Amino acid sequence: MVSKQEVGAVILRIVLGLIFFIHGLDKFQAGISNTVGFFESIGVPGFLAYIVAVIELIGGLALILGLGTKIVSILFVIILIGAMFTVKFSAGFLDGFEFDLALLAMSVYVLLANRMALSLDNIFFQSKQGYSKRAEV
Repeated sequence: MVSKQEVGAVILRIVLGLIFFIHGLDKFQAGISNTVGFFESIGVPGFLAYIVAVIELIGGLALILGLGTKIVSILFVIILIGAMFTVKFSAGFLDGFEFDLALLAMSVYVLLANRMALSLDNIFFQSKQGYSKRAEV
């Protein structure tokens, strides 16, 4: 049986994945060259726009499915810290880095959480001895 905490963790993981997926999709739909230009205007190499957009798009989808959650979460943490230091801190807390800080906290939670219920990680990476959710609690 899935606990309330596990349901909450799954909701958090899916919402985080959805937010990043939509942000990555928007970067491509709005024209990735615009994002490249923005990156260059703030002193960040333009090619990183492609990397960030792909991580957001594919990583967001992976998080929704619960696949590679630890790796994706680490990548999201790196992206968020980079965004906060290059752009968001100078705008202040409100309308600045508050949203990124919330996403950062969510990403760190997913990174530190035990295997989550209703995830492909849980299905594909079960140990041969059998996965016991109670043993990890």
